[in-house]
Amino acid sequence: MIFRRRKLKYTGSIVLGLNDALVELTGALAGYTLALQNTRLIAVVGLITGIAAAMSMAASQYLAVKTENHGHKPGRSALYTGTAYLVTVLLLIAPFFIFTNHFLCLGFTVAIALLIIAGFNYYIARANKLSFFARFLEMAGISLGVALVSFVIGYLIRNGF
Repeated sequence: MIFRRRKLKYTGSIVLGLNDALVELTGALAGYTLALQNTRLIAVVGLITGIAAAMSMAASQYLAVKTENHGHKPGRSALYTGTAYLVTVLLLIAPFFIFTNHFLCLGFTVAIALLIIAGFNYYIARANKLSFFARFLEMAGISLGVALVSFVIGYLIRNGF
């Protein structure tokens, strides 16, 4: 019971890491897919981007929690944020290490992102007695909207250079 309360206490930190990774990295991978069109290169660039962003998010969360002083432990908040971000990164880039067709990889990445969003929102909805469908649609809309814009930017950059 204590562990469950601790997890719920740091849900905001997990949401920050998970959602930022979904939005940022899905968008970046969409852009890289059209701009680079090489699955290994996309995977490596995505991994570097993801690791740097996970460390940045963890550091930012640490500083934010330390500044706010609302009873959360800054180190624990940073750990939850960074870990959620990094796990999400690894799941999202995995298809680019497995398959050779960059569009197939992007399709799997989007499917994985939707599964992560569904799983996390199901857990939060059950734990807090909230509407799953509304939370899922909002988070999926934001993540896929950014991915679509990044995909278009990747297309424009590829054709521009």
